[in-house]
Formats: sequence, structure tokens, C-alpha cells
Amino acid sequence: MTQNAIKLFHHPLSGHAHRVELMLSLLGLPSKLVFVDLATGAHKQPEFLAMNPFGQVPVIDDNGTVLADSNAILVYLALKYGDAGWLPSDATAAAGVQRWLSVAAGPLAAGPARARLISVFGAPYNAEEVIANAHALLQVIEVELQGRQFLVGEQPSIADIACYSYIAHAPEGNVSLADYPAIRAWLARIEALPRFVPMPRTAAGLQA
Repeated sequence: MTQNAIKLFHHPLSGHAHRVELMLSLLGLPSKLVFVDLATGAHKQPEFLAMNPFGQVPVIDDNGTVLADSNAILVYLALKYGDAGWLPSDATAAAGVQRWLSVAAGPLAAGPARARLISVFGAPYNAEEVIANAHALLQVIEVELQGRQFLVGEQPSIADIACYSYIAHAPEGNVSLADYPAIRAWLARIEALPRFVPMPRTAAGLQA
């Protein structure tokens, strides 16, 4: 039976949307990208708010199953279409994945993601504070990755997918990765996965 394409409502420069695009590709799932013009407020229009009342990308429509929130979508895709490695059933490993999903929604969003919002989109945050938050997080992750291949053990999980995009693009927010060799090696391992798809880079921050 042929799998119908999953619609992904996205913006190409959204790291949250890229998480889902990357997961769809890694799983080999047919998908259709639907551009949401954030600059014109398309995400705040009634048609979009009917899918996600929070007015945020990404949203997926999996043949009538409509879901919002990037991390929730990763959980859905892993459980419905992935093998057990993407979201382990072992209690300890599952808790480890959830820990990193919380990091992605908390410190990662308040650090590297927000720093990039300043330089790429002109968001009115305090750059010095946000960049300091980013480096504090990266220092922890650098230690966590010592002696392991991925964030939770020796194979990729949705924890890695949730954290990849904004860390890979941290230099766009003036957050250098030069002092984090373990993180750079981890990024390279993700980028070497079959069917990896990158997020477009912008000429901002240290990438300018």
C-alpha cells in the first residue's frame, strides 16, 4: 500500500520546522512541503489557527491527522513510522530522550535559537545575555557527548533530531562552535545519516 504524502506546513528558516522535515526524510516518508509566509502573518490567519491555535509552524497533516508542535510531531512520527531506536521503550532510555526534548524546548530555545532570531529576524532580545545562555548550554552538551556517539547512547534518536537544527545553525546567531569538538563531531554524524536534509543557511552572524 502506497503511503500518501504527509503535508508539512513550514517555513524554510524555522529550525522547529526543519526538525520535522529532517525526521520525515530520515524515515523515508513521502512529504509535501507547504510554505507558510510568516512575514505576512499567514500563521495568524483563521485557516492556520484552526490547525494550530498557537499560530506556530510546524504543523503536519498525515492524511487527516493534524498535529502541531515540533517535538510532539517527532514523537508521533517515531512511534507510528520509526523503529524502536528513534524513541526507545526502555524506561531509562525513554526518560533520556524526554530530557533532551525538554532541553530543546527550554535552554536550546532560550539560547542558540533565540540568538539566531536576533541576527536573522531582528528579534528584540538582549544579544549578550542570549549568547551567554547558548554557550552555557553548549558547554554542558559538550561534556555529555564525551565518549558517546549520540545524545542518548550509540544510535540516533528523536533527541538528536530535536536538538540538531539550532545547534548546527548557532553560528548564524553569533554563537561559535569552535570550542566544542564533540558537538561538531556529533553534528557531522547526524549529517552523515542516510537521507539527511540540511536547513538553508543564512548569511548572518558568524556566517556573514
